[in-house]
Amino acid sequence: QVQPVESGGGLVQAGGSLRLSCAASRSLFSSNDMGWYRQAPGKQREWVATITSSGSTNYADSVKGRFTISRDNAKTTMYLQMNNLKPEDTAVYYCNAVYYAALNTYWGQGTQVTVSS
Repeated sequence: QVQPVESGGGLVQAGGSLRLSCAASRSLFSSNDMGWYRQAPGKQREWVATITSSGSTNYADSVKGRFTISRDNAKTTMYLQMNNLKPEDTAVYYCNAVYYAALNTYWGQGTQVTVSS
């Protein structure tokens, strides 16, 4: 299976925290820049954060300072620590290699994050 598997979503109150996990195959994960993306109801999927194969990170302005992306290359797993969650963070969260995300392929099922006010 090439598609990654996201987990860790749930229902949380505003101000709370969640930690998402992304389990990927070695072929998808190794040597690839990886990213988190999200899609809110009625909106297009948007980029959230990226981590390069060497560990450099970049974040969308809307999550900067609240979310932290990390990866464990040995486990081919990526994480997204989300703190101080806001209702506008409510979305289905997806992970993917940046390369395949740009090709709009190999998307997994995603994990639902719902933040109540």
